[in-house]
Amino acid sequence: MDKNTLLEILKGVEGGAISPDEAASKLSTLSYENLEFANVDHHRALRTGFPEVIYCEGKSPHQITAIANSLWTKSPTALIATRANKDAFDAVRNVCPNAVYHQASRLVTVGETPAFTEETVAVVTAGTADIAVAEEAAITLTMLGVPVERVYDVGVAGLHRLIGNLDKIAKCSVVIVVAGMEGALASVVGGLVSAPVIAVPTSIGYGASFGGLAALLSMLNSCASGVGVCNIDNGFGAAWLAYRILKK
Repeated sequence: MDKNTLLEILKGVEGGAISPDEAASKLSTLSYENLEFANVDHHRALRTGFPEVIYCEGKSPHQITAIANSLWTKSPTALIATRANKDAFDAVRNVCPNAVYHQASRLVTVGETPAFTEETVAVVTAGTADIAVAEEAAITLTMLGVPVERVYDVGVAGLHRLIGNLDKIAKCSVVIVVAGMEGALASVVGGLVSAPVIAVPTSIGYGASFGGLAALLSMLNSCASGVGVCNIDNGFGAAWLAYRILKK
């Protein structure tokens, strides 16, 4: 944003021509930094409640370092980088020495966000092999300031495990269900709780699971009402959807 635009908005507020809410709306869409290979959105937090997140796959370490530096310079409170390998972690750590690498979920996090709600999101997995995707959701939620209740390895092949944890799940305001194979757990949970259920298919399973496509189609065809579906292995997207549900 150039200086003249900013002064014009501030004068408008001072003179009563525009309201503070209108000014905030204008400011939220104006500021970005052109790095030649990326336009870094510095007002993402004004619009969504959290700064822009770095998706690391396909980016060089140099690009990741530059983007992280741009983001952290303007918003030195919290940062998330997703789908990160060790090189991406080192690239973020060049800017933020206190960065933490969560190997299972392939997340890099820096700083923290205070909890904005006492409502909890349950992150539930069918199996242990689904935990990496679940942790992407759980850690993202924590960074967004949302309390998390983890309930892992309670798939339909041993339904008593789910029933044994049902009270804990039912107390939560949103439930994220992460499952591969045939993806049946989302429908079962959707029929047992009153909270909205966000289903996340994973690429876990034998050949006919087609890398998560079978679970995705099962979840899309769920007979339980109130079940929404994210893309395959998209724990991050599920966390953001839960965050927005609670933020409203």
